[in-house]
Amino acid sequence: MDMKQIKSLLQDFDASGLSKLKITQEAFSIELEKNAEIVMAPMAVQAAAPVAVSAAPVNVSNDAPALIGDAILSPMVGTFYSAPSPDSAPFVKVGDRVKKGQVVAVLEAMKIMNELEAEFDCKILSVLVSDSQAVEYDMPLFAVEKL
Repeated sequence: MDMKQIKSLLQDFDASGLSKLKITQEAFSIELEKNAEIVMAPMAVQAAAPVAVSAAPVNVSNDAPALIGDAILSPMVGTFYSAPSPDSAPFVKVGDRVKKGQVVAVLEAMKIMNELEAEFDCKILSVLVSDSQAVEYDMPLFAVEKL
């Protein structure tokens, strides 16, 4: 691992809910541990497991369009899925009216599928991420108009 990868790993580890991490890769080994108590804030989705940190840097696109107005944000780091299964219709489409508590997507984290529910009544203006795309915490997923 080079220094850039190690710095990225340290940032990812610090931001994650993990308390220990050990990586061994050929002749390289690193072990990280933090002694902070983990406090989970209430979310509008099912409880999520801590996020795994990989040794290889994760390439997440930050090319999301600039937002004007309201959005539904990702409450966690994970993989975005617009439908419950590959052969199913998406939960929501552009133009759909969504009620508070309605499932709009699934976010996978640590092999756990977490349903993402709308926190308010809204109309979907655009979907800002593609299916199976890696997403970050607070990344805009849908541009919406509150109703």
